[in-house]
Amino acid sequence: MSDMFLAAELNEIANSERKSIVIDDEYPALLIRAGESYYCVEDVCTHDGQPLTDGKIENCQIECPRHGAKFDIKTGAALCMPANEPIKVFAVEVRADGVYVATEPS
Repeated sequence: MSDMFLAAELNEIANSERKSIVIDDEYPALLIRAGESYYCVEDVCTHDGQPLTDGKIENCQIECPRHGAKFDIKTGAALCMPANEPIKVFAVEVRADGVYVATEPS
């Protein structure tokens, strides 16, 4: 199990919104809230390396704003072309003092 760090305060992120973070000075990532659940995915589209930062989030999917590739924020799976490789996902734990993210991909 990788180490975890405090990435956000409780209720800092509104539903269907995200917070940009950098994990272990290596991975640009997005901490995403979907209802009462939180997910963390790398902030890089596997199709062309562009950020997913401003992508639409809907039904536990994030859409690349550049070419429309979609990824499952729970598993990282690529859901439609032009992407065919998954994005990295990071474990998330909600604790009494905040939302924690793993320092290594799952």
